Amino acid sequence: MVRKIFRTGNSIVVSLPKDALEQLGVEEGEDVQVELDQDNRQIVIRPIELPIAGVIDEEFARQVKDFIERYRPALEALSKK
Repeated sequence: MVRKIFRTGNSIVVSLPKDALEQLGVEEGEDVQVELDQDNRQIVIRPIELPIAGVIDEEFARQVKDFIERYRPALEALSKK
C-alpha cells in the first residue's frame, strides 16, 4: 500500500486507509504504539493491547471506553474546573 506523507498544521501525517484500521482493530481517536525499526528503516504501528483478560472485565473496560468517548468534551471541561 502506497501512502503520501503530507503536512497538516504543524504535524507531518501519513493517512491510513479505513480497511487497514479495521484489520488492526483501531478507530479514529484511539492511541496506537508507534515504533521505529532503524535497522530495517520501517515504522511499525500496533494497537495498544487491552488489559490482561481476567484482571479487568473486558465488558467493563469497553463500557468505560465508550463512556469516555461519548462524554470526552464534558469530562475535559470538568477537569479544568
